[in-house]
Amino acid sequence: MTRIALTPMEAVFHGTPAAQAVATEAERLGARRVFVIASGTLCRETDEVKKLKSALGTRCAGVFDRMGAHVPRGDVIAATAAAREVSADLIVTIGGGSPTDGAKAVALCLANDVSTVQDIDRLLDGDVAAPAAPQISIPTTLSAGEFSAIAGVTNEATGTKDMLRHPGLMPRVVILDAGVARHTPDWLFLSTGVRAIDHCVEGICSQEANPFGDAQALHGLRLLADGLTRIKADATDLQARQDCLLGAWLSMGPLTSGVPMGASHGIGYVLGARYGIPHGHTSCLMLPAVMAWNASVNADRQMLVAEALGDVSESASNLLHKLIASLGQPRGLLANGISRDVFPDIAEAALHTPWVPKNPRSITGADDVMQILELAA
Repeated sequence: MTRIALTPMEAVFHGTPAAQAVATEAERLGARRVFVIASGTLCRETDEVKKLKSALGTRCAGVFDRMGAHVPRGDVIAATAAAREVSADLIVTIGGGSPTDGAKAVALCLANDVSTVQDIDRLLDGDVAAPAAPQISIPTTLSAGEFSAIAGVTNEATGTKDMLRHPGLMPRVVILDAGVARHTPDWLFLSTGVRAIDHCVEGICSQEANPFGDAQALHGLRLLADGLTRIKADATDLQARQDCLLGAWLSMGPLTSGVPMGASHGIGYVLGARYGIPHGHTSCLMLPAVMAWNASVNADRQMLVAEALGDVSESASNLLHKLIASLGQPRGLLANGISRDVFPDIAEAALHTPWVPKNPRSITGADDVMQILELAA
């Protein structure tokens, strides 16, 4: 029996200016104390947050712009305190994956009286109260965390990334606006686009793939591969940027319908939390190697990926390698500061992530992960 899950998200806007859409939705939801968690760069270097505050008017109760990369627990607690102080009844995020996941964690902290970094441990067992403050997200990168009901939060004390889970963490509304996303640095937009491609590819290639997820991921993969290539050629191409935002949404079709990710995501968690590799770059470094290692068990599914990328004469892993290289994104662990000396540590830690045990080719121990790391070296 295959069970296909559907999300509680109410709406996705595209083709409407973000500030206007947020004001409309805040009124619909009856929000009076809107707390904005924003990218610091957007606050300092653009007028997008100013436009958002202006559209919200007296509904805007505060702005927090210090959510660090990989969502450190300390930043979550600081944002929670600020949101609690203004009695936030709606959280709006504008920025990349860190504000998005950070806001989910804040909503869970508010609902469960969490006020210290140690208290976050209480949120990990799953027996937690549902968030009361809904979330609206305006993404400016393509990691697509705004379409999931999980949040990754880094424990600075251990160097591990913990996953917070609750159906209520799913944002109520997402607004896709290329006009806001045009401010994102090219390296970040393109690399998180590869992260979205990773969602598509690992979803399609999973042993638990389903037709609902396939339909979205295959079209999302086409939109992303084409759109990212166009943006690399012309960073001012707003239609290509909008296509990528739509592709990132579709990339989450498998995951949100219950399909697990695989070793690229799992190893990527370790590279990010322990070694500071940016979120999108982890997929750039790992996805082709994982596909090559998995090819012996899911060649038929990998052929679907090759077809979507427009060339069945080459392996999916090679096509992905070429695409990532053509976008100017990182290739090779050794060339990007990860030495072989730490491969055993990465391999052992990866076994304890949610996704490595779900990899389509069974990973039975650290030696298997070491083989993948060597392919990615």
